[in-house]
Amino acid sequence: MYYPEDLVEEIRQRNDIVDVISEHVKLKRTGNNHMGLCPFHNEKSPSFSVSGQKQMYHCFGCGVGGNVFTFVMEYENYSFVEALKYLAERVNITLPEQEYSPEAKKKADLKGQLLEINRQAAKYFFYQLKSKRGTTAYEYLTNRKLSDETINKFGLGYSNKYSNDLYQYLKQLGYSDEILKQSGLVTIDETKGAYDKFWNRVMYPIMDVNNRVIGFGGRVLGEGEPKYLNSPETLLFDKSRNLYGLNVARTSRKHNMLICEGYMDVIALHQAGFTNAVASLGTAFTGLQANLLKRYTGEVLITYDSDGAGTKAALRAIPILKEAGLSTKVINMKPYKDPDEFIKALGAEEFQKRIDEAQNSFYFEIDVLQRDYDLNDPEQKTKFFNEVAKKLLVFTEEIERNNYIEAMDRKYHVGFDNLRKLVNHYGATMVPSQAVVKKVQERSNKRVTAEDSMRQASKLLLTWMIEDTRLFQKLNGVISEKDFDGELYQAVAGMLFGQYKEIGQVIPAKIINQFESKEEQSEVASLFSTSFQEEMSMLEKEKALNDLVYRIKKYSLDIRSRNVTDIEQMQSLIKEQADLQKLHISLIDG
Repeated sequence: MYYPEDLVEEIRQRNDIVDVISEHVKLKRTGNNHMGLCPFHNEKSPSFSVSGQKQMYHCFGCGVGGNVFTFVMEYENYSFVEALKYLAERVNITLPEQEYSPEAKKKADLKGQLLEINRQAAKYFFYQLKSKRGTTAYEYLTNRKLSDETINKFGLGYSNKYSNDLYQYLKQLGYSDEILKQSGLVTIDETKGAYDKFWNRVMYPIMDVNNRVIGFGGRVLGEGEPKYLNSPETLLFDKSRNLYGLNVARTSRKHNMLICEGYMDVIALHQAGFTNAVASLGTAFTGLQANLLKRYTGEVLITYDSDGAGTKAALRAIPILKEAGLSTKVINMKPYKDPDEFIKALGAEEFQKRIDEAQNSFYFEIDVLQRDYDLNDPEQKTKFFNEVAKKLLVFTEEIERNNYIEAMDRKYHVGFDNLRKLVNHYGATMVPSQAVVKKVQERSNKRVTAEDSMRQASKLLLTWMIEDTRLFQKLNGVISEKDFDGELYQAVAGMLFGQYKEIGQVIPAKIINQFESKEEQSEVASLFSTSFQEEMSMLEKEKALNDLVYRIKKYSLDIRSRNVTDIEQMQSLIKEQADLQKLHISLIDG
């Protein structure tokens, strides 16, 4: 589906970026911009800047940036067309309906095709579960006490014993081997031919927050390895950025989220009424997943398996959740291994009691640490308190750290002052000296190349030009897009000059639309988000502008002089170099 550029621009203009982002991120006005915590990486100090004037955003921490379309695409994991439809609906614009022709279908967005393949695969697996072939799989699920309602709700299915059944089905729908290979559902081998990724497995469709199937998990029936198998990484599926069950859990009205280890734990909890349960996808919990949870809750309860592996997983997840700014507790499920077993044995009411009694994550860490020490042995006890002191350094605010020192004193009778002195001792030894910091900074500064310096200057000038459009007239005949270093910089500068020439103004957010990849969109946004670090008088600004233009132009002339091929070019360069020496741009007059 392709829409006219004028319609796309109208939708962008009618969706004020500050209003749209404010629906997802808490913003605070700071000068001409709005600042907030970046939703795309974990941070404690706001570095996410949104400009109403430029209708764009840029994070000075992780570097992401773009316009309102880019934000919706990244935040909701939408394609451009999906973001366009979402924003059109938001401002009551009806998009024209259009049927796909065979040619248009070929040009359709690859991501959209992969989503449709996954949707068809999920339907196929569900059908197989309900057929005679799926009897064993269906009995497995019902023996796990799952109701038909729950099976239907999560779209559970079955991949039968034939190794290329799904492949044949998708081929009948008209999909090529190349795109089926990209879906991760089929393996194409020159020797063995085409065969399905999943066979003889109970299938768990994995959905994103918008209820679209992005991958699958499969549990083998009977003997076989691996017991659980996930889709490989694809254009749609990134294990580190998604959580199983979040599409349902995010609509839960509960104030927290339960994070489990496996599919069945999530499904069992939802069936028991705990619809705020999610699970990581066969991999260690990540910062991206923590950041995803932060969009929907401020508190996470860890309900990993109670065995050694589950305890280690919880210890790894706790600092990641805290770094994301999430309050974290741990649920004790002993004597049972996981939520599924617990609920089958004791029921939902008892599990709710365990939720109510969930342990502060720091206390959990200390309890696990204590298992390695014999507190009846003075030497072991001393080592234990030293380790506790090191762990207390995680609390950077003194009042919070003192509260936890008091709590440790109450539990272990170590003495508040004794433990605080120990904490301060380790705190002092772990802070690098100023001399070391200075040396690291000096080494870092030396790595800045002339090209890096020139690109920073280019960013500054491009930002300045869109904030003060008088510069287009003042720089006319002095500098052009060809003087900027790098293809992207030249392309952006050319679009700016073209916009100003055509309509007498510049629209940075519209320029961002001209770039397809999010990496390029973020870099373009960064070109419009640079500024001086301090306030300057008019004369200081004028001097800075002349220095900036001189540096960029001189660098451009130096590069061009290396590629001179004839006398005429050389004479032209010499004239430009002479003119550059007389350069003076006034900001005070006209």
